[in-house]
Amino acid sequence: MEYTLIAAENFQPKSWSGGTTTELFIFPPGASYLQRNFQFRLSTATVETDKSDFSILPGVSRKLMVLSGEITLHHEGHHSRHLSKFEIDEFEGDWKTSSLGKCTDFNLMTTGKTTGTLATVNVKVNQHIRHIIKSKGHWLFMYVYKGIVRIHLNDKVTTGNKGDLLVVHKLISDLDIEGIENSELILSEVI
Repeated sequence: MEYTLIAAENFQPKSWSGGTTTELFIFPPGASYLQRNFQFRLSTATVETDKSDFSILPGVSRKLMVLSGEITLHHEGHHSRHLSKFEIDEFEGDWKTSSLGKCTDFNLMTTGKTTGTLATVNVKVNQHIRHIIKSKGHWLFMYVYKGIVRIHLNDKVTTGNKGDLLVVHKLISDLDIEGIENSELILSEVI
């Protein structure tokens, strides 16, 4: 098992036409969102205009989860979906997609045969939660959206604060999460 905790202060927001975006993780190392040569990418974004158009990303599958606010995604010729906190929509990057509303969101982009999941976990102070890993041996990401948690990984313990990202590769056991504060976590497994 390999893991690292990336602290919130290491992430740099960048502007896009509708707000800001912050890349949390991209794989493989050295890959670039602009060159579209990644297998997967995790990011957060703010949508600060009432109406915005998404970038067209051929060959990219997307999962978007609202963290705060509400938006309606319209995928021309496919479907529309209204999203509130922690609701998810899945769509292809080459679809013509627009949004109505303002929010902060969490994004998983994958290419090729790479797939992934998004889920939320709420942990109360002093509560222990055992998260069952479905795809042992692949990638697990835990983004601390709110609060502070202690994470037990086999015989190792680390603490995640608001805005931190835990990156685990080749995890072979389930994840034990302890609430230091009431916390909201975003978990993503990537295969």
